[in-house]
Amino acid sequence: MVAALDLPNDLHAVERSLLDNIAALANTAPAPPTADIDPLLVATWLEAQATSRLLDHTARWLRAEHGIGYYTIGSSGHESNAIVASALRPTDPALLHYRSGGFYVARSMQARDHGIAAGDPVLDVLRGMLAKSTDQISGGRHKVFGNHALSVIPQTSTIASHLPRAVGLALSGEFAPDAPTVWPSDSVVVCSFGDGSLNHSTTQGAINWAGHAAHSGRRTAVLFVCEDNGIGLSVPSPTGWVAESLAGRADITLATADGSDPAATWAATRELVDQIRATGRPGLLHLSTVRFLGHAGTDVESAYRTPAELNADLLRDPIIGTARLAAAVDVCSPIDTIEWYLDLRSSTRSAAFEVLKEPELLTADEVMEAMPAAPTRTFPPPTATTEGAATEGAATEQLTVAQSINKMLSNLIDESADVIAFGEDVGRKGGAYGVTRGLQKRFGDQRVFDMLLDEQSILGLALGSALNGRLPIPEIQYLAYLHNAEDQLRGEAATLGFFSKHQYANPMVVRIAGYGYQKGFGGHFHNDNSIAVLRDIPGLVIASPSHPSDAGPMLRACVEHARNTGAVCAFLEPIARYHAPDLYTDGDGEWTAPFNNSAAPVGRARSHPSSSTAPADITILTFGNGVWLSLRAQRRLRDEYGVNATIVDLRWIAPLPIEDIVREATATGRVLVVDETRRTGGVGEGIVADLIDTGFDGQVRRVAARDSFVPLGAAANLVLVSEDDIVNAARSLAS
Repeated sequence: MVAALDLPNDLHAVERSLLDNIAALANTAPAPPTADIDPLLVATWLEAQATSRLLDHTARWLRAEHGIGYYTIGSSGHESNAIVASALRPTDPALLHYRSGGFYVARSMQARDHGIAAGDPVLDVLRGMLAKSTDQISGGRHKVFGNHALSVIPQTSTIASHLPRAVGLALSGEFAPDAPTVWPSDSVVVCSFGDGSLNHSTTQGAINWAGHAAHSGRRTAVLFVCEDNGIGLSVPSPTGWVAESLAGRADITLATADGSDPAATWAATRELVDQIRATGRPGLLHLSTVRFLGHAGTDVESAYRTPAELNADLLRDPIIGTARLAAAVDVCSPIDTIEWYLDLRSSTRSAAFEVLKEPELLTADEVMEAMPAAPTRTFPPPTATTEGAATEGAATEQLTVAQSINKMLSNLIDESADVIAFGEDVGRKGGAYGVTRGLQKRFGDQRVFDMLLDEQSILGLALGSALNGRLPIPEIQYLAYLHNAEDQLRGEAATLGFFSKHQYANPMVVRIAGYGYQKGFGGHFHNDNSIAVLRDIPGLVIASPSHPSDAGPMLRACVEHARNTGAVCAFLEPIARYHAPDLYTDGDGEWTAPFNNSAAPVGRARSHPSSSTAPADITILTFGNGVWLSLRAQRRLRDEYGVNATIVDLRWIAPLPIEDIVREATATGRVLVVDETRRTGGVGEGIVADLIDTGFDGQVRRVAARDSFVPLGAAANLVLVSEDDIVNAARSLAS
């Protein structure tokens, strides 16, 4: 036994302790295992655990001795998760947190034994930690455990944000039953997380959702693995808290295991996995582990842990327990284990030096190759007269925005067996605003259905089902509710293709009822006019239809784009225009249109010239409710002030239709941006910036909502953009 660890990341002391304790096994009679265990299985565990440990050591050694490498968060002490891998099939989907190195190596070995060509786990991990473009999963963009051949789905989560996706994947086979699936129907989805992450709302929500689904009779074959090392970053978990917190979860089977005892861990895990697979009900494994070498290479562990605590963990090293079992089943003597370990250390370091010769990402273009494919642009630009006509042979019934969306949803579900629509109240009720009315009655509750009231779970089902061959169209009932779950889009949905070089994708179209101008509503939940949280998510397509002639075609365009490219699309629907049929006067029906079943071009605007034959004086760039307001202002400007304005409905917030913007702006040289979102952080900022970047040297002005939440009642008109605001700004600009 070595002396107390004095250094924050005393690599050599930890290794000496391991080898000394294995050597000491030679002087004690090994206890026989309590159950029959295949010696080859024990050999697999020992190799996987030692390989994972040495990969961690190599990362720290390269940094300490050579100043090389970028990633030092490791799995040391958590290697008992290799046993969890052995209890599963190599085809079971796995979503692993960053301390699951033992699992990843064991899954690679398991796949090899099943004839699955999956590469070399040592090279996989080394290339990831050294940010090499040859890394098979992320191409050097991040160090993640992921491999398509191994059914390991890359995750970057440190706060268990991948758990909703795991539950969604486990549930996905319950919906759209006529669509093919990617994984076998009796698969068990496994996801691992740390005891620190247990306290996060995402974890609690996902576990609750799994139990809720099982209680409802749905197959929810998911295995949660809480790897409990007793400390999150530098904050210890209160003694007994994790066990007490995990106990008594409704409709979830709990198993516990001490990771330093491989035989007991194997028995508990195998029994739990078999039960999950047979019953389709979720399970939770509380796996006790230890953590060596701090949270990461920069973590000074001795600043918050005592020498006694550090040394107590050394005695619970999972590799010692596996070496003891290996000796008991005559796989490998303690001395042979040490010699083999040292040989493996040498070969791993040699492999690292070979990997160092491999290329890294060198240009921004190389990095961006993993971003979603840009939408295909079409020319000439669409106008109000060339696009939006009724489908040939279709009925000429005039539809509102809500009716257009409803009819397009109906067509999309009818056309493709993989499309599912879901959310809060979307089923029997037909949505809070009736947009999905009648769809569940027509298609059944396996295609259109209600979810529990949790936005993280709603998006989690979209994330998981998209991985399993579905095209999900979830609904977020109000824009502000998205903030409860925005990381499911930012940190999970949008990153998957980037960190897997498009080997994995989660195509989806998220319908979001939003914007302001709901008369009588107030507060920041039901009348939210900010979409800043969406605008900076790389690769996210943001559609913002305003008119019924666009609502259906733009929804189809999003579905087709998601299906063809794997893109994530946000479809922002203006609540205030859902059922409003008129534009200028009551009964004029100008805010209705015949149904159009075609797809609108992604990233293209629509222009509405003034009815005057005179040249336009100004260009008004706008979107959403701003289009309705601006068209009303357009007529007043023409009739009352002799000012002719061309209204440009941007339709797409991302990608912005910059070609159309520049063309229409250049035509007049005077641009008014009408932005119903807030002045600070609003869409208008991006429009003006893009105009300047393109060299536009005309006049630019903008009107936007105040930097305020939307108040109740008529007071909302004091902070939102009004028709008068547009008229006054346009008159000033034109003069």
